[in-house]
Amino acid sequence: MPTAPPVTGRRRLAVCDLGSNSFRLVVFTSQDGWWRRTDEIYQPVRIGEGMAATGELGAAPMRRALETLEVFAHFCSASGLESDEIDAVATSAIRDAANQEAFLSKAVKRAGIPIRVLSREEEATYGFLAAVNSTTLADGCVLEIGGGSLQLVSVVGRHAAESASWRLGAVRMTERFLDDDGPATKKQLDRVRAHTRDRLERAPWLGRSGDRLVGVGGTVRNLAVAAQREADLPSGGVQGYVISRETIDGLVDKLASLPRADRGKVRGIKPGRADVILAGAVVIQTVMEVGGFPALETTEAGLREGVFFSRFLADRGDPPVFDDVRSASVLNLAAQYGVDPDHTAHVAKLALSLFDALAAAGLHPGDPMERELLWAASTLHDIGVAVDYDDHHKHTRYLVLSAGLPGFSPREVALIAQAARYHRKGMPSAGPLAALLRKGDNAVLDRCAVLLRLAEDLERSRDQAVRDVAVAVDGDAVTLTLDAEGDVSVPRWAARRENELFSRAYGRKLLVA
Repeated sequence: MPTAPPVTGRRRLAVCDLGSNSFRLVVFTSQDGWWRRTDEIYQPVRIGEGMAATGELGAAPMRRALETLEVFAHFCSASGLESDEIDAVATSAIRDAANQEAFLSKAVKRAGIPIRVLSREEEATYGFLAAVNSTTLADGCVLEIGGGSLQLVSVVGRHAAESASWRLGAVRMTERFLDDDGPATKKQLDRVRAHTRDRLERAPWLGRSGDRLVGVGGTVRNLAVAAQREADLPSGGVQGYVISRETIDGLVDKLASLPRADRGKVRGIKPGRADVILAGAVVIQTVMEVGGFPALETTEAGLREGVFFSRFLADRGDPPVFDDVRSASVLNLAAQYGVDPDHTAHVAKLALSLFDALAAAGLHPGDPMERELLWAASTLHDIGVAVDYDDHHKHTRYLVLSAGLPGFSPREVALIAQAARYHRKGMPSAGPLAALLRKGDNAVLDRCAVLLRLAEDLERSRDQAVRDVAVAVDGDAVTLTLDAEGDVSVPRWAARRENELFSRAYGRKLLVA
């Protein structure tokens, strides 16, 4: 398994994402090999409001935008961010506005922040970078929808192969086709679909992009939250959540049946997005139909993460992507909380050694995905100490679930979090996360939890005295023989206490020689 990333100095980047629907400032901090968002300001500016009719930015939207940019400028100044640590990027509405130059001039004069207007190709590229660096997408398609535009990128071997952009954003399509207060009629929805299909003819490659579709943007995230609520699933974020085409169809039908003012009452739909969510959902629905995609995978990363990754991973080559998103996300989370890398790496080594030996003995299937979940739980099991040593196993569970692990599904994150939660004591249970698991996962959880617990026991003195462990199966018993240096009475004592859970997981008694 990979080792921890190299140590680097502390750096910050404030990305100001000036979208057609909302303006968002996100501060990313990177240090000692990790990165994370450390601050954020959000404002639903709706700068693209009214552009469908006039082609220009209106006076009221520009006023809201300038006021928000002034707030951003004061924030950056108070936070000590230098000019080269600020990247303000504008997308569809500002890009397409006939009075773009006048607005940009006012923005620089009012806030002093230069704005980089992204081309359609650049916007698509940043959406692509956000998707491939937060999911395991290697071949498929990236969909990014904002207030003003839709971008699609065909991905082959984690490289962008084809891309296209259209003025099919949620705000723009609402103003053009669904700009009334009542329920949407079939005729209105058919017009949205027909218009979208007509534009998608420019992307004949869409139907050849495979089965996997990853969605980027606030509309996608909000639909994912609504889908989770509809399914009564626990909400720990929508990273990696997969929405079936049937679920999208159901959400479209439900939203369309309601007056615009009531769409925000649908569980999970944000009131501030309720008036434009239907148009965005219908565009997504049409893309899935035309492309033959059975489902839409959600990522919480967006254009701003794409901008950050373009800098943070600049030395990784072209395109700037992680070699392995799953391992990178685990190591990133571990590094953020200052775990003892020697200890956690050795716990992971011992846990995986036990996993491999027991698989070779025929006591479990030896599934590589299960092995990876065990490695992740072993690497992260101590991050809760950053909160407090007492109950740190519970704090670890909370941190894993709260932070999420890009590249892993919600089910996998639940298994990792619960395995880490039970690395000290107690009988493992899915608890409130049971709805995320599938048949056989309770056995997976038992196996991962007991192997992590045994590995932690054998490394109890944090001195790597137990170098390895041999496994022997004899009838109804499994004997562990320690390859150790010096006194290992503490590891041996600790490991012998795990017989109850080991018996439940493997159907054998545990002996420690």
